[in-house]
Amino acid sequence: MEKKIMTLAEATSYTGYSRRHMLKLISEGTIPASRPNGKSVFFEREKLEAWLLSTPAKKGGSK
Repeated sequence: MEKKIMTLAEATSYTGYSRRHMLKLISEGTIPASRPNGKSVFFEREKLEAWLLSTPAKKGGSK
């Protein structure tokens, strides 16, 4: 069974983003994350997946 809640380390491994980039996204409020004690960061797998898939890529690439 897959974990429902992931730590920052698990989320960086899952997304392929660096720890530094993930922390930037968290500080900007761009990525759905939770800090229940004000220090440790946690992610709900479903919300993280929804965020990753929230903006579809444009066909044909950039011009």
